[in-house]
Amino acid sequence: MCSKSRAALELLKEYTPEVEIKEYIKDVPGKEELIGLLDMLQLKPLELIRRNEAVFEDKFKDALHSDEEWIDIILQYPVLIERPIVVRNGKAVIGRPTERIIDLLTDGRERDLT
Repeated sequence: MCSKSRAALELLKEYTPEVEIKEYIKDVPGKEELIGLLDMLQLKPLELIRRNEAVFEDKFKDALHSDEEWIDIILQYPVLIERPIVVRNGKAVIGRPTERIIDLLTDGRERDLT
């Protein structure tokens, strides 16, 4: 788990002890789940991709693909998925910066989580 994901997890545990963790690299989402995440995130598939990953640089940096093709690429190379992704009540955010998580957890209302 990367440092950003660990920081997000610590923040989530402060807010609620019941946290479900899905490590997308180990437990690759299905196509429908990925499409659902993209809908909740309100992102196009290319916007969910970590562009600094070696596999992106090596294989896809200058590639032009349809959304459907990018989805298939993401499923084939889950390391490309931006993370952490936090889902709550049918909404999702990429948890960088962590303020996005706080906004999601508090429904946009500022709240002291400590």
